[in-house]
Amino acid sequence: MTPVVEIRNVAQFEGQDVFIQGWLYNLRESGKILFPLLRDGTGILQGVVVKSAVPAQVFEAVRALTQESSLRARGKVRKEKRAPGGYELDVAEVEVLQNVSSERPYPITPKEHGVEFLMDHRHLWLRSVRQRAILGVRHEIIRACRDFFDDRGFTLVDTPILTPSACEGTTTLFEVEYFDQKAYLTQSGQLYNEAAAMAVGKTYCFGPTFRAEKSKTRRHLTEFWMVEPEVAFAQLDDIMALAEGLVAFVVARALERRREELKTLERDLSKLEKCAPPFPRLAYDDAVNLLKEKGSEIAWGSDFGGTDETILSESFDRPILVHRYPSHVKAFYMQPDPERPEVALCVDMLAPEGYGEIIGGGERAADERLLLRRMDEQKLPREAFEWYLDLRRYGSVPHAGFGMGVERVVAWICGLDHVRETIPFPRMLNRLTP
Repeated sequence: MTPVVEIRNVAQFEGQDVFIQGWLYNLRESGKILFPLLRDGTGILQGVVVKSAVPAQVFEAVRALTQESSLRARGKVRKEKRAPGGYELDVAEVEVLQNVSSERPYPITPKEHGVEFLMDHRHLWLRSVRQRAILGVRHEIIRACRDFFDDRGFTLVDTPILTPSACEGTTTLFEVEYFDQKAYLTQSGQLYNEAAAMAVGKTYCFGPTFRAEKSKTRRHLTEFWMVEPEVAFAQLDDIMALAEGLVAFVVARALERRREELKTLERDLSKLEKCAPPFPRLAYDDAVNLLKEKGSEIAWGSDFGGTDETILSESFDRPILVHRYPSHVKAFYMQPDPERPEVALCVDMLAPEGYGEIIGGGERAADERLLLRRMDEQKLPREAFEWYLDLRRYGSVPHAGFGMGVERVVAWICGLDHVRETIPFPRMLNRLTP
């Protein structure tokens, strides 16, 4: 039987008859020879249809194909250095599954299109070479994150998407009706991760999170994915080392397995190759001083904005870890530094090349009284957090964790200007479709 093969594997079938199932990417005609470019999601393969070598109906069927028409082609795989991927298919037989109507042609053509047009047609734009390369890198990053934690004894625990309370502040919550009460789309799985860590020691969750931020910057989405580890008996230094190890591992994996996709994206690989531990570590105090030296008017006590993060990261050739921010700019659950209560035992990792924060985390407050005081300061409803307070009543221990935003990591590794290309169907302030 003639095997059905994926284009990425055609080299293994040189000289053999195979079936290729896919779509027409492009069609070129030269006299009595047709050169259909076929794609199947794994690669692009050039077909060769010689008029004198195939039945007339096969030649005409290929000639009538329009962009993105679907088909099944049978032919012999032949090595050809000049062809995309180094191989061609000498087509002998074609079954057209659906020929796209010329009256309503495929809307995305080789000409330039505006961003809004492409976003309106995101469901089709995903088929482009560039977008498929991004999807491949994203897939590898997610797989690498899972491998990193799984191989180090972490237990994956899924956390809820519908929650009764805020995690990262009440101003960025999406509120939904939940039968006869209010619920919110999760901002983070962290609080539930802390409960899981007390059960299994080392845990992580991986899922969608939602922030109702009215922001239009190139770094923001309203729906994005985070991987969030939490470790019992860990402190700030432990979690900084874990974050450093994770990011170095993910970048190395992308370079190892997705080099071709990164080349398609014209990524400067030499910059990624510098992403090796140790990463520079800066106390918030030192970061503020560095910003002032570079002309910033930031005052101690302010959180860093996107411009501040860009200025800081441009001073280094690899990610940096900025730790011990002022307590008042961090969430209620952050542990104050016992030697300087005005700062928290927290850390942000900033990616180089101006990509900003990709990781945020730190040590969690382990004392019930401290948590209650911080909750009162931020006017959080105690009843919604009774279960969370239980974690401090029954065997409380030092523990720490962080969240890494997948889309920002994808943007950095791929060298993208905007996070809207890092996720198949982005949700932004003014976009809910397709």
